[in-house]
Amino acid sequence: MKLKRRRKLITYLNILDQPVLFNPFVFSRTFLLWALLGLIGGIIAGIYWIGLEFLTHQLAFFGGWQVIPVMAICGLLAGLIIHFIGDPGEIHLIVNNIRFNKGKLDPKNNPSMVLSSLLCVASGGSLGPEAPLVQVTGSTGTWIGKLFRLKGEELRSLSIAGMASGFTALFGAPLGGSLFSLEILHHKHAVEYYKAIIPAFVASCFSYLVFALIIHLGLGPIWDLSAYEYSGIFDFGYAVLFAIAGAAFGWAFIFCTKFFKSIFERRPIPIYIKTLIGGILLGVIAFYFPITRYFGHHEINELLKGNFPLTLLFAILIFKIIAISITVTSGWRGGFIIPLFFVGATLGLIIHQLFPSTNLTLVIVSCMAAINACVTRTPMSTTILLATLTGFGHFIPILFASLTGYFLAPRIPFIGSQMEKE
Repeated sequence: MKLKRRRKLITYLNILDQPVLFNPFVFSRTFLLWALLGLIGGIIAGIYWIGLEFLTHQLAFFGGWQVIPVMAICGLLAGLIIHFIGDPGEIHLIVNNIRFNKGKLDPKNNPSMVLSSLLCVASGGSLGPEAPLVQVTGSTGTWIGKLFRLKGEELRSLSIAGMASGFTALFGAPLGGSLFSLEILHHKHAVEYYKAIIPAFVASCFSYLVFALIIHLGLGPIWDLSAYEYSGIFDFGYAVLFAIAGAAFGWAFIFCTKFFKSIFERRPIPIYIKTLIGGILLGVIAFYFPITRYFGHHEINELLKGNFPLTLLFAILIFKIIAISITVTSGWRGGFIIPLFFVGATLGLIIHQLFPSTNLTLVIVSCMAAINACVTRTPMSTTILLATLTGFGHFIPILFASLTGYFLAPRIPFIGSQMEKE
């Protein structure tokens, strides 16, 4: 009798383990796994954003000269967290792990990434929360994949889907977030990971839904640049011209970052000393140019609404590039996409003041698209992200600008792990 029961149990388990043969749709159980990952990613992003907002408001109380010791202390604390808990790495490590480590993102350093990035972003560093979210949600995808014993491309796809869910939650663009998670991996052959596009898109949609319910962020344009009227075929030519200027400053940012990297790596010093020095330098810049503090989420609107003189705009442009470079090279944790958008918006305002006959919205969006595509080599997702974030309803000019920035990018990419490896 016991033997019969065991046989029945084995039969039932085998039936459950087989695909549902009578299902006439593409829908399958893997869809539920992608959706689950998206829901978890949205919850993680929501909790992270709530913590970031709370800490930012607490630290924003300190102004004037006090910003220098505050950012120095936060830099020191972030460095100590990285030193004692573990180095979570940067976007270079994420790209390398996805490409060469069978898509496995190790979640063991997530506590270090979350704590250090919260301090760095909330205190006013010129890096945003997108990179920490991408790493945490991507490694969550790896963890879930291992839990369900996925291997090979299935595990890699789930890790990429996790990355997309974190990126989408912040920017509110499921398609843009999905494409970004593919484009950032390989600047020449994004289609190499085409199998991950549907998992990434599904996870992004569910992540966006949960994050919007928690935070109500990303439900509309963050920076309103919708006041644009198409004036003819020459607009595409103007977009390319503005993008050339944006790409030039993309090069300037890359060379500035390499300069500060060579300074910080000249002598082997502990990470907490590097972050301390970075905090002091960033505090000094923020003291003289307060609008350069933080990663630009709210500051771009302040920049667009303020009537800044041309000389001040030039100073903001130069010192924002320096601030991002210092933040990246001194060990502070975060992402540089929104800060680069800030640089592009500043450049657009400068060009418009030099040539008042230009369309302000077109020049700003073109510069924002070009500089980001030049540095990150993500023209497709940059186009969709900017259209979502700015309310700019005309895709083609943004696409022209993004492609111009992409094709004028340095042959050696800023994210070194994007390079071909035989």
